[in-house]
Order: sequence, then structure tokens, then C-alpha cells
Amino acid sequence: MRILALDTSTEWCSAALGDGGQWHVREGHAGALHSEHLLPMVRSLLADGGLSFANLDGIAFGAGPGSFTGIRVGCGVAQGLAFGADLPVVGVSTLEALAQEARRAHGWQRVFACLDARMREVYAAAYEAEGMRWRAIVEPMVARPVDLAAANQADAGAGNGFAAYPALAKQLGLTAVDAELRPTARAVGELALPELAAGRGVPAAEALPTYVRQRVALTTAERDAGMRL
Repeated sequence: MRILALDTSTEWCSAALGDGGQWHVREGHAGALHSEHLLPMVRSLLADGGLSFANLDGIAFGAGPGSFTGIRVGCGVAQGLAFGADLPVVGVSTLEALAQEARRAHGWQRVFACLDARMREVYAAAYEAEGMRWRAIVEPMVARPVDLAAANQADAGAGNGFAAYPALAKQLGLTAVDAELRPTARAVGELALPELAAGRGVPAAEALPTYVRQRVALTTAERDAGMRL
């Protein structure tokens, strides 16, 4: 099966095209400009492979949690492309995709995935590898770092939440941390392929983001205090 995968959940924008054995990737730092970068990446991938959407079996996207605007862009582009090509869509947790990257980079099997959620909070979840898949041992949440001490059931940590809060690794008792890792479109695609093969893709209209935190605006006082979403 061949899948197009997208991830715009962080300040990085990435797209990947692959079949599980071989992957072609485009990625770059987009800041808040995912909408300007994502479609050119998709066109470049298809052109390089000499493919069209008719050659694809599905589309996957990083469903969140993450940047509110970013995941809306990723979901919207996935929906639009899938609707036009009549393809199923698979949404993948960005925290699970982060765990997938940790396994690729380090071989870790129990990963505490943690992304900076701004507003003095983090998005976090813990996963344990089961074959080529992951089982959530702590479901995705948004929390203050200080409240995570009882949540850890993993050995190693991944994601920029550990860069934003350097004391968090010790607080969680982790043996290793890679704060440079991030969710990628390739990881999203790898996790989506088994779902697609099992027929668990959904129509474009049913593809939805996962926000975890529903609040998307700051008060004036919070903005004046330097808080960011």
C-alpha cells in the first residue's frame, strides 16, 4: 500500500510518501507558515515519484495534540486532498508519532512523549512498543510539568517539552532523554499504514483533529505576562 502522510503539529512542516519499505520525505522549519509550505511539499513528492493521487491508497495526518493552527492546517489539507481523490484518511496521534521517532533514533521501547504546550503546560503521553505498534500506558493529556510526577511509566523521554522544562526528566526518573526529537510525517505514515490496511481509514469528512486542550485564546493579562499558546 502507498500512503501520503502529513505532519504540521509543531513549528516543523513535513510530508512523506511511502509504502512501509521506502519513504520519500520533505520537511522544513515553517514557524506559523505551514499553509505556505505543505502543498508544495506534497506536489514535489508526487512529481519526484511520477505519481498522482490515483496511485495512493490513503492519506494520513498528525492529528494532534500540538499547535492548534498547525493541526487544523494538516487536517484541512488531508481532508481536501482525500475528498478530491476519494481516499480514506487516517489520523495519528502526534505523541505516538514522537514515540515512533524515539524508537527509530534510539531503539527505545517505553517512551514518555512530551511536547511544549505553551501556557506553562505540556502535552504528554507514555507508550510501550508492542511489535511494530504502540500501546498507550498513559493516555495523551495536557498538564503542568509539576503535576506529571505520578504519570510516568516509561524509561526514556522524547520531545521539546524536556527542553522547555529541563527539570522534568529528573522529576520523572527517566534514564535518557532526547529533547530534539519531534513528530514527523514519516512516523505518522508508518503508524497509519497498518490502520489503512485493516480498513480503519475514514472518509474525509470524518477526519478530526485531537486537541486535548480546547482553550485556544489568552486573556489580555496572560498575553501581557508573556504567555503563549
